[in-house]
Amino acid sequence: MPIEQHGVDTIPEAERGSGPRDLVSILLGSNLCLGVIIFGWLPASFGLGWWASVSAVVAGTVVGALFTAPLALVSLRTATNLSTSSGAQFGVRGRLVGSVVGLLLALGYTALTVWIGGDVMVSVLHRLFGLAPSSAAYAIVYTLLAAATVTGAVYGYRVLLAMSRVLAVGMTALLALGVLAYAPHFGTAALPETGGYLLGGFWPTWFLAAVAAGLSGPIAFITLLGDYTRYISPRRHSPRRVLRATWLGLIAGLLVPQLFGTFTAYGARAAFDYAGPLVDASPGWYLVPLLLAASAGSVGNAGLMLYSMGLDLDAILPRASRARATYTVAVVATVCVFAGHYAWNAQSAMTSFVLLLTAIGTPWAVVTLIGFVRCRGRYDADALQVFNRRSRGGIYWYRAGWNVRATASWAVGAGVGLLAVSLPSYQGPLLHLTGGVDCSFLLSGAAGGLVYLALTAGGRERAGAAADGEAAAALTVSGEL
Repeated sequence: MPIEQHGVDTIPEAERGSGPRDLVSILLGSNLCLGVIIFGWLPASFGLGWWASVSAVVAGTVVGALFTAPLALVSLRTATNLSTSSGAQFGVRGRLVGSVVGLLLALGYTALTVWIGGDVMVSVLHRLFGLAPSSAAYAIVYTLLAAATVTGAVYGYRVLLAMSRVLAVGMTALLALGVLAYAPHFGTAALPETGGYLLGGFWPTWFLAAVAAGLSGPIAFITLLGDYTRYISPRRHSPRRVLRATWLGLIAGLLVPQLFGTFTAYGARAAFDYAGPLVDASPGWYLVPLLLAASAGSVGNAGLMLYSMGLDLDAILPRASRARATYTVAVVATVCVFAGHYAWNAQSAMTSFVLLLTAIGTPWAVVTLIGFVRCRGRYDADALQVFNRRSRGGIYWYRAGWNVRATASWAVGAGVGLLAVSLPSYQGPLLHLTGGVDCSFLLSGAAGGLVYLALTAGGRERAGAAADGEAAAALTVSGEL
């Protein structure tokens, strides 16, 4: 299969041969990995019982999917990725905000996936063959995972889609076996080793779990969904079908692995660490399936994240090819993996990362969605590519390529979110307004959206359509929303 040549340029209609089923496959198959599974462990490590943990994960995921899924329709119309598409609201240079947010999100999740996958692999190899869990062993495993990951990412969308189809079946079977493996020691009571609720009370801790373990999953895709829907043609597939497929893919692709993580957290009594207790509690017959899940699943998920990182860096540095950008971010992600293993506490690092990125990314998504509704899904695909061609002008040029109003709205929203966040090592000054409950997601999105609506009140969202057949088709289907 040839290496994908497209970066963030507009995908020609003739090459937009994917459909809603492919979207479900890639969202399901790529997420059945330990990098997503481990988020289900967080509520248990916060001191919640089984039913409280499940309700937090489900509630957060459903709310997040309802908010995130409509972003998939943007790239369905523009035929490019979401950060480039956001140039319609932020300006063709201002869309760098989305590229940086997307780069940071994908970087963190790539490093996390390789990190936890590698840790489980080393622990399993230790039990199977007596391999000492030395620094050299971790270095070799991390390097092998990174190499396999970058191979899939460089080959691009078609290879990753084919991989996701296989993983959707194979990983589901492995996780089903895992339920049988950890069932004998499963209990619904909170793990006593945690010492009680992390934030001192039930509801503050429950909301923290809903955001960190549930909501963070869909929010991770706010800049990624367009990487897949840009390959779906609006001539052959209606927005409603694409929206339903996105919602189904996010719900199934996140709840299945996260709830497996919650189940195994109680089955393995994993209070302060997940990888070690998971392997220690595994019966001998499940070690090989667990090794397969840790390796294959990690490559599938990290490959997709690395692919998105390459696109975002390509958008930031138009002179770099997508393949070269992917190799560059792969090196950075690998460095983060080693830093995570040797320098960070898993629970604290994961919680802080997802809450901070959620606070920063949500107002960007809100502004982008408001713009999509206002322009009724009509975009000038050619004008969105001005920055990539290193030229000037077009209807999205605004002021020197920046829409100051949209950028300021995002900055206000992100600032409010950071002031309202509750981290293990930092408590935002606005928390006293919410009774100590982390509402940074709601406050950042609301603040960014309200400021944007206020600054643009009475104005018309810039919309446009090129004169070719693709734009005409996009205009035709826009009435179906």
